[in-house]
Amino acid sequence: MAIAKAERLMNLALCLLGTRRPLSKRELRGSIEAYLEANNDDSFNRMFERDKDDLRELGLVIETVENLDGEVGYLARRDSNHLPPVTLDAEEAAALGLAAKVWQQARLAGAASGALQKLRAAGMPEDLDPYESHGALEPRIPAHEAAFEPLMLACRDRRPVVFDYRKATAARPEQRHVEPWALECWRGHWYLAGWDRDREAERVFRLSRITGKVRSRAGQFKAPVPDVVTVRETVAGWAGETADRSALIRLRAGSGYPLRAKAVSVRERGDGWDELEIPYGHGLDAWLVEFGPDVVVLEPAELRADVVDRLRAVAKG
Repeated sequence: MAIAKAERLMNLALCLLGTRRPLSKRELRGSIEAYLEANNDDSFNRMFERDKDDLRELGLVIETVENLDGEVGYLARRDSNHLPPVTLDAEEAAALGLAAKVWQQARLAGAASGALQKLRAAGMPEDLDPYESHGALEPRIPAHEAAFEPLMLACRDRRPVVFDYRKATAARPEQRHVEPWALECWRGHWYLAGWDRDREAERVFRLSRITGKVRSRAGQFKAPVPDVVTVRETVAGWAGETADRSALIRLRAGSGYPLRAKAVSVRERGDGWDELEIPYGHGLDAWLVEFGPDVVVLEPAELRADVVDRLRAVAKG
């Protein structure tokens, strides 16, 4: 059905753009196969009006003209639907190329490549190659999670979703009803920010912890969408990036490299364990639990207690 409608809209747009005089409904119906197959005039009229509104919503300027006989005709003048030439300097072309490269591992790769080809056809200089390497390091944003694409579309269309989510401290996932706001990649992981309807509060979800399919729900958002959604700042705060204190932990030798990268100091004990001083902020307990038996919290006492409580909750299931 979606393909048939797309073809019908394309044919209608071509008819309106290709004519030098206004075309009546009767003429358009005789020129487009899908309209000829309409059961009756009422069915055709409803289909045509919807298609005309859809094309206008997509940006096509359609004029309505009444001739001397009072018959209404339609056309889309080329000068009204013509965009100026696209001009890009070297920096702008490089930015577009880098933006396209980061999607190479996602299903958006084809769309990004097609957009660049259209820009070349629209006048982007041939000597500006957006795919040209601009340094030894190239950006990559992995998008392997099955939840990525349905959540991206839900954020775009402002559609509520339902999915099963397993917290770091939980043994089993639980269902969450969310109004998705924005997706952001932080340190190789995708996160979703949105309004949790069950908890009536803003929440951030890590996509790798979503299990099963993301299901869309009908209806509009109940909570207002903020002008700025700070996913990265929220996740960074939970991960202790905004910490103003320190914690002392014992880490098994040869493990926990993300913790070692954050460490302020490291002392080798010689018994298969190392002692690390790391920044301590909100959410550090949840992060430490992910390392399981490779981490032991020495101090402060409240952090140790929080980690123990989380481990007990996981053990109880």
